[in-house]
Amino acid sequence: MDRILLTGSSRGIGAAIRTQLEERGAKVFGHASKAYDEATIGADLAQAGAPAMLWKTAMDRSGGAIDVLINNAGLFDAVPLDDSDEAWLESWHKTLQINLTAAAELSRFAVRHWQERGVAGRIVHIASRAGHRGDSPAHWHYAAAKGGMLAMHKTIARAYAKDRICSFAVTPGFTDTAMAGDYLESRGGAGLLADIPLGRVAEPDEIANIAVYCALDAPESLTGATLDANGASYVR
Repeated sequence: MDRILLTGSSRGIGAAIRTQLEERGAKVFGHASKAYDEATIGADLAQAGAPAMLWKTAMDRSGGAIDVLINNAGLFDAVPLDDSDEAWLESWHKTLQINLTAAAELSRFAVRHWQERGVAGRIVHIASRAGHRGDSPAHWHYAAAKGGMLAMHKTIARAYAKDRICSFAVTPGFTDTAMAGDYLESRGGAGLLADIPLGRVAEPDEIANIAVYCALDAPESLTGATLDANGASYVR
């Protein structure tokens, strides 16, 4: 049975990933900013020390071994360019802490754990199309964090493939979650779909399909790959 630590498992893409993993027989240690049931670990990733606490708790509950880490937790708060210096910088730091720094800390714990045990391991990073093409003027921080996640993912893949530690990244475009719904509405609603050749946003289960494939089924030779899922709104 695969033991998987999944951040941001309470809704949207994360909830869909959790459901699909559990249907496959995996033991999922879910996470949310606050624990809402006994199967979910509460940790506010904006706070210093929270990633370490989350990792330790997951390790304790798993009996001392995690096989897969899925970095899915994310924050998507707009901050206008003309906001106060204090508010803009506060939003920058919080977004980078949750979307990138916490993921980096957890990835480091995972890599060291697998190296110490001499076993293979997998990390799946849920990044974003924004990491490739940028985002709105109110989301510098989000785009920067997701771009950083992609660079980190590539570094992990290249550095630790020799240890059979694999890294995969998924870069969704707009997905039918509360996060994306608020953004679509703020940017003109359905009119924004004109930029998506497919004519619709992705469903959470579509992104979850890719993440679960990477976590459980992808060949090791795919390590380092970034899998786009954006309805052809950005092709590389």
